[in-house]
Amino acid sequence: MPVEFKDYYTILGIPRDATEGDIKKAYRKLARRFHPDVAKDKKVAEEKFKQINEANEVLSDPAKRKKYDELGSHWEELSRGKPAPGSGNYEHWGRPSSGTSRQPFEESGFSDFFEQFFGGEHRGEAFDGRSRPGANRFTEEMKGRRGSDMEGKILVTMEEVMRGAVRTVSLDRADPVTGDLREHRFKVRIPPGVLEGQVIRVAGKGEEGHGGATGGDLFLKVRLASHPDFKVRGADLHRDLKLAPWSAVLGENVSVPTLDGMVTLRIPPGTQNGQVLRVRGRGLLSGPKGVRGDLHVTIAIVLPSRLTEDERVLWEKLKKGSRFTPGES
Repeated sequence: MPVEFKDYYTILGIPRDATEGDIKKAYRKLARRFHPDVAKDKKVAEEKFKQINEANEVLSDPAKRKKYDELGSHWEELSRGKPAPGSGNYEHWGRPSSGTSRQPFEESGFSDFFEQFFGGEHRGEAFDGRSRPGANRFTEEMKGRRGSDMEGKILVTMEEVMRGAVRTVSLDRADPVTGDLREHRFKVRIPPGVLEGQVIRVAGKGEEGHGGATGGDLFLKVRLASHPDFKVRGADLHRDLKLAPWSAVLGENVSVPTLDGMVTLRIPPGTQNGQVLRVRGRGLLSGPKGVRGDLHVTIAIVLPSRLTEDERVLWEKLKKGSRFTPGES
């Protein structure tokens, strides 16, 4: 069954010549609006949130965006299984033949379109919804043998990392005798403290066993969904904080958003542009013991681009009266 072309520009509501800043702004606005934790209609918001993350995943990466733009202009040819004119490297993007052992995992968080054309660029080796290395193919000799393990991926939000979750997922598995794909739906528990790249094992949900033997296991590699306010490094969260120059020079207390709500951050006098301040224990949960990482706040001092006449007088007065010289300690 052919996949549907995804118009990522339309999903983010931006023109095709949008700048990197336009993409970032549009993503942040939509991600806040449709984040599952704030939207009233959770089901609709979750699906929209996945689409927004998928579009941002491609368009915010220059190499992926270039490939996507080239793909769009040749979509009709590719959807009919033909390589794009003058682009032999598109040939390996075709759908697997019916004889392949691939068993697609549908709850990765991204669409079939993304998985077919961009999926291999963000996942670890072999984590693509197929049987693990050394997977068994059904033969007469395999009757009574345990089913092969399978690998896939699952998109997890930061809020699910903090609280844990139980997700209903679907998996197309091949019948061990006929080879026909059948949909299986089951629950997957996402434990609190799971982080990017870690693996969740779902016992017995891999390839079905042969001759009444037990099924293999399903191993899901965690991929954290992008967040409009935070970047993740391990269990630590990072964000920028814009400050007026007088706040950095004189120091003050400011409110900073965290995953748990607002906290007060003390800006010490003489804070420099680019300086990083740490808020302990406001990062992500890490591991079964619930140890939390930290929140790192990078200061960005913003200067006024326009001045009133009164403001100009004040800056001139500061210039004449200050003994500060850039470059001197």
